Amino acid sequence: MFDSLAEKLQATLGEVRQRGSLTEADVDGAMREIRLALLEADVNFKVVRQFTAQLKQRCLDAELVGKLNPGQQVVKIVGEELTALMGGASAGLSFSPRPPTVILMAGLQGSGKTTATAKLARHLIDEHSSSVAVAACDVYRPAAVEQLVKVGAQAGASVYEQGTERDPVEIAAWALERARQEGKDVLIVDTSGRLHVDEQLMAELVRIRDAVKPHDILLVVDAMTGQDAVNVAESFAAAVQFDGVIMTKLDGDARGGAALSVKAVTGKPILFASTGEKLDQFERFHPDRMAQRILGMGDVMSLIEKAEREFDEDDARALERKLRRNEFGLDDFLDQLKMVRKMGPLTSILGMIPGFAGHQLQNMKLDERELDRIQAIVLSMTAQERRKPELINGSRRLRIARGSGTNVQQVNKLVKQFGQMRKVMRQVGNGKMPDIGALMRNAR
Repeated sequence: MFDSLAEKLQATLGEVRQRGSLTEADVDGAMREIRLALLEADVNFKVVRQFTAQLKQRCLDAELVGKLNPGQQVVKIVGEELTALMGGASAGLSFSPRPPTVILMAGLQGSGKTTATAKLARHLIDEHSSSVAVAACDVYRPAAVEQLVKVGAQAGASVYEQGTERDPVEIAAWALERARQEGKDVLIVDTSGRLHVDEQLMAELVRIRDAVKPHDILLVVDAMTGQDAVNVAESFAAAVQFDGVIMTKLDGDARGGAALSVKAVTGKPILFASTGEKLDQFERFHPDRMAQRILGMGDVMSLIEKAEREFDEDDARALERKLRRNEFGLDDFLDQLKMVRKMGPLTSILGMIPGFAGHQLQNMKLDERELDRIQAIVLSMTAQERRKPELINGSRRLRIARGSGTNVQQVNKLVKQFGQMRKVMRQVGNGKMPDIGALMRNAR
């Protein structure tokens, strides 16, 4: 996510940090590199010009020129300006005091609108305990209704559909009445898209809007299309005033031009971001956290929130007791590994940790398949071996390797690393500071 932009900005700001003091020429040089990085990231030209002008003025107003060690202040200013560029404070939905809250989804074909509808439904069910229904009003795209029926059910939402023969405006009005009768908290209306912005698309959207009077109109745009996504958002804003944006495929966007431009161009904030193909890979968009990630500062708050969603409080207490009693075994290790994998790809998780970003992650050459190998090795052990890895001798290692489709060296490596990990846990449990240097040397 934003890897290319993050790497360039971090390199530029790294050079600024290394200078003992700044001259105005240093500031101009940094602004030039930031401008180039943003343009290469496909950020709107006018937005780049305004952003760098504002950034330079703030740096000069802060009287950084000639001061010692101004680098951290420059990074702070860049972070604040990036946050402001993407919308400042996190924005949210407008929930009606008299349910159902109606959310109208708009966008072009191929933007991921139907999947985003199901993801939003699941988010509202999981995060707000809402009773959600989705209305299938995309009657033109082949199999769109069938797709919503499938993913809507997977999300746990009720799906209201009347096939593809009726007028979508009538379907939307019928779905709203049904949602009222069934006491739904939220109704999400999935509308038709087109391959391009046209009068027919806008006219139908206006008719549906007038029929259901939504509390929020959300525009779904594909982050991978860069400035095309921004142009689409601008066209929709001119014809149908939407309230916020759902940015899809943000996990595959190495540049970030759409996310950095859309608020400045349309005046409408990004509310949600889709960060993967699975229904639960969908989250609130926080401009301040995204700015921190771009600058290599991590995103600890999002990491904590992910962990809280996946880790059960009772399980955490049970794990703590095992750690204190030195009873942590490979079964427990496997359970924790599964929990971590539920939080998302390793690169995404590590990218939220300060210091792990951009080129650092690329240099680590993370291989998700290694987790599959670890799981296979552990599952090939007997229950007794998982409780007491010290029992695993040569013949057992050969059996485990054959059973897991790996080799003895890989089994040896896992057993050794787990042993080192238990030593750390034992020392921490006894209130001691572990000798990390020695552990790293022994684990090689």
